[in-house]
Parts: sequence; C-alpha cells; structure tokens
Amino acid sequence: MEFDTELDARNLACPLPILRAKKSLSQMNSGQVLRVMATDRGAPNDFAEFCSKTGNELLSSTEAGGEFTFMIRRR
Repeated sequence: MEFDTELDARNLACPLPILRAKKSLSQMNSGQVLRVMATDRGAPNDFAEFCSKTGNELLSSTEAGGEFTFMIRRR
C-alpha cells in the first residue's frame, strides 16, 4: 500500500507512538496516508481507539515478528 509519510515509533512505549502519530497527522493534508511502525504490544488497540475517536481511518493493522505496521488515512 502506498503512503505519503512514514513514522518510526519502534521501541517507544505508550503513549509516545500515539502522540507522535497525532503530530505527524496534523502536518498532513486530508486524504493522505501515514505509515506507522511500532513495537509496543498495546499499539494495535491504541491505534484502533485513536482512529475511532479522531475520525482518521485505520486502513490496515498488521504484525510480523513483533513489529506492528499501521496505515492511517488523515480525515
């Protein structure tokens, strides 16, 4: 999947991945896609809730080898 901006939030604990994603999204235009990489075990639930509350669209949430990748479309 194509993306416009990438955020490396690996090795950061909650709430830092969400806070950094929020900052990145605020600098993007509506419809653009942010790719986030994280290793925090709570990240899947955190990003699902974040997107639900903010109106951003969680396009995908995948895990491979303990690393999570999220694709988020800016509202």
